[in-house]
Amino acid sequence: MNFSSQLELRIGTILSEKKLTLAAAESCTGGLISSRITDIAGSSVYFMGGIVAYSYEAKNALLGVSWDTIHNKGAVSRETVIEMARGARKVLGVDIAVSVSGIAGPGGGTPDKPVGTVWVGLATPNGEEARHFIWDGDRIRNKQLSSEAALQFVLDYLEGKLG
Repeated sequence: MNFSSQLELRIGTILSEKKLTLAAAESCTGGLISSRITDIAGSSVYFMGGIVAYSYEAKNALLGVSWDTIHNKGAVSRETVIEMARGARKVLGVDIAVSVSGIAGPGGGTPDKPVGTVWVGLATPNGEEARHFIWDGDRIRNKQLSSEAALQFVLDYLEGKLG
């Protein structure tokens, strides 16, 4: 399923108007969020970059996710995506960073975290938040839904719909 670029366009317009910058820290989406944002001409004005940190080691080395968090909470957790977003915000020097970590499938699920479990994080000048989802699609669909949820989270923040 193809998503329209409506979210990306709206995000880009608001970021440009407010002179804010954005970055992404991605795990299970593998760069899909960054790809969608950069599909919009002129996105280099507000999108500073994305970091695909798929492994535990990359999450730690590139984004500063603590080993304690990874070992005690898991790579797919509220705490991890908050640390990922915080790290991307710091490393890329942006106003807003969105992050995602999940189990796209078809394997990797557990009783506590079934396939399709995803956490999306957001770090902004106003604080940090996370959202939890459980998708029921195949791997590609779960990645698409996760990118859509991440972009919607950014738009909700930009439109003042959080909190």
